[in-house]
Amino acid sequence: MPTQAKAAVIDEITERFQNSSAAVLTEYRGLTVAQLTQLRRSLGAGSSYAVVKNTLTKRAADEVGFSDLAPLLNGPTAIAFIEGDPVEAAKAIRDFARANPLLVVKGGVVDGRTVDASEVTRLADVEPREVLLAKLAGAMKGNLTKAAGLFQAPLSQVARLAAALQEKKPADDAAPAAGDETPAADTAAADTTPAAEATDDTAAADTAASDD
Repeated sequence: MPTQAKAAVIDEITERFQNSSAAVLTEYRGLTVAQLTQLRRSLGAGSSYAVVKNTLTKRAADEVGFSDLAPLLNGPTAIAFIEGDPVEAAKAIRDFARANPLLVVKGGVVDGRTVDASEVTRLADVEPREVLLAKLAGAMKGNLTKAAGLFQAPLSQVARLAAALQEKKPADDAAPAAGDETPAADTAAADTTPAAEATDDTAAADTAASDD
């Protein structure tokens, strides 16, 4: 690959790292194009799943301070770049891996911190926002001991609860008084960023892409 083309790829991967709330590195050896497309779609709007060259990805990771990813960049590698909720994306990857054992989660980056495969799995086990809010409401109606127990949950779950409360508070504050008529705001549908796909039914190009 010409030097100029390599520089463009490094810049693209660097930008994806910078603009993503999370990035999960996987090994996809043996998966078909149809399966990879299914995984990409399950990640949600704004996210992508791209096959990458290890050598170029290492250079991009170095540029954004993720040098710890280097040991994970071996063999055929594809990265899920997440622009939405990392928890929901982690659940989608976990569920896909259960149905398709050929997908192997290596680790990644979450909120600017490198994590291993086990931490990605723990992230997937965090309860949904609605469940956390319901638990908090129940704890507050109960006693202090029960409420304190909730906040002794894993850090990732507590952080998700805090984020849920932060989202809920402005919505409550902005609720109109009885009798007021406030037109609903229009919402724009999010675009989905297409993922880079392998060019044959078995993703046989994985070895060449990884070892360049």
